[in-house]
Parts: sequence; C-alpha cells; structure tokens
Amino acid sequence: MGYEILQREVLREGIVRLRFSVPLISRRALAGQFVIVRADQGGERVPLTIAAYDRAAETVDLIVQAVGASTMSLAEKRVGQSVCDLVGPLGMPTCFAGVKRAVVVGGGVGCAIALPLAQGLREAGATVQSVIGFRSREQVILTEEFSALSERVFLTTDDGSAGEKGNVCRPLARLMKEGNIDAVFVAGPLPMMKYAAETTRPYGIKTVASMNPIMIDGTGMCGCCRVRVGGEMKFACVDGPDFDAHLIDFDEAISRLSAYRPFEQRARERHCNLLKKEED
Repeated sequence: MGYEILQREVLREGIVRLRFSVPLISRRALAGQFVIVRADQGGERVPLTIAAYDRAAETVDLIVQAVGASTMSLAEKRVGQSVCDLVGPLGMPTCFAGVKRAVVVGGGVGCAIALPLAQGLREAGATVQSVIGFRSREQVILTEEFSALSERVFLTTDDGSAGEKGNVCRPLARLMKEGNIDAVFVAGPLPMMKYAAETTRPYGIKTVASMNPIMIDGTGMCGCCRVRVGGEMKFACVDGPDFDAHLIDFDEAISRLSAYRPFEQRARERHCNLLKKEED
C-alpha cells in the first residue's frame, strides 16, 4: 500500500518531477501549499511544495532535488513504485487578493515553488512577470512553463552561461524602477530571498517570501519550522509558508538551517555507500 508514481521526468541531473494519483489532495490543493512525503517505512518526513495539481485527473506533481539521503531516496523512485506516505495539503494557501500586477521570483529548485504561484496569480486574473535564477545553464529548469504563464520572463545565471549574468536582483531592480507592480512573490534559497526583499524594500512594494525551513510533522507540534517575523515567532507549517519578506529575520533563519548541514552530509554519505554496496 502507498501512493504510486504515475510519471517521472528528469528535469536536470539530480532534479526530477514525480506525478502521483492522490484524489483527496488534488481536489483541495491551492497555490502555496505543500505535502509531507516519506519515501519508505522508517524514512524521514520531507516537506515538498505542490508544484502542480490537476483536479480532473486527480493528480499532483512534486519536484524533488536529490540533496540529502531522504530526497535521494525519493528521486530514485521509478514509475510504478510507491511512497509510503503523502499527506496534505498543508500550510496556508498564498493570498492573491487585490493583486493585479505581480512579479514572481524563483531561485534554483525554488522555481518549483514559484511556478504554482505564477499559475495561481494568472487564475486570479493578475498579470505576471517572472524572474528565475540559477547557478549555470546546467541547472536551468521550467523555462517553458514560466513562459506560458508570464508576460515576460527574465532568466539569470551566476556564470552567464544562460540568460543574463548575475543574480535575480538585477532584473528585479529594473522592474521596481519601471513601477506599476502590486506585489512580489519570492521563493528559493534564503540568501536570495533576503536580498530580493532588500531590493523591493525602498519601493514599499508588498513582498511575500515562501519559507521552507526544517520541518517534521507539518502540523505545528514539533516547533522545528520556527521563523521570526516582525519580532514574533511563527511556525512555517501552519502560519505560513508565506510571510511578509520585509519582516522576516533571514539571518536567524539561515543560521538555523546551516546548523544541520553536517548531519545531512553524513546521512548522504551513508546513503551513497549503501547504494555502492548494492551495485557491487
């Protein structure tokens, strides 16, 4: 018993899109919400944004980047195989009320979070301009999907191998100067969201960041996903994942996330060693 993978698409090395048949989740999912997934019994709970949902087909898509042991286990799954748990939709849906002209900013695999925001904005009747950034051409994903939803798409890479050289803040700053923007929605690495917020702050433009901190149960009980917003402690799983980017304490969030990297690295090494033994 579990949730079967109907489709699997490799977007880039280490990044896959998985499609599941989950009628209850697909009927209720809204942009900005997420699910908790366990690849196998005894596996770690992994929070993943719902990248797409199809109410008619009763499916949801998840985009997984193989970084740690748990996401590697998920990304290695094949069509016909199953995950043992898939729970959701969780979190508060993104609010698009009053937004007619929006900018969506995605960084790296955070574009999997930004894409449903662009779709939700379009469905709400807003016009969308998208800014998506990656380290290099080899990491670029979802450009066609963003193009289908956006009036304009600005692509950046750190090394200039695709699109404009630099980070997402350059085209974002130009869009701020052009004006006529109601809100900016950002999703991606914490440092990127921090600097995007600083880019929009002087213009007083509403800026919403989708936070993805360490999370266990996704229901507010464990307290792992604490985020300080405007001096108050919030839980990303139940109060978010969206928060006012101008009020988030990004430095604290970055510090909390980096504290677990040694543990993640050791778990990844153990997983790779097990795979090697199985191959041998």
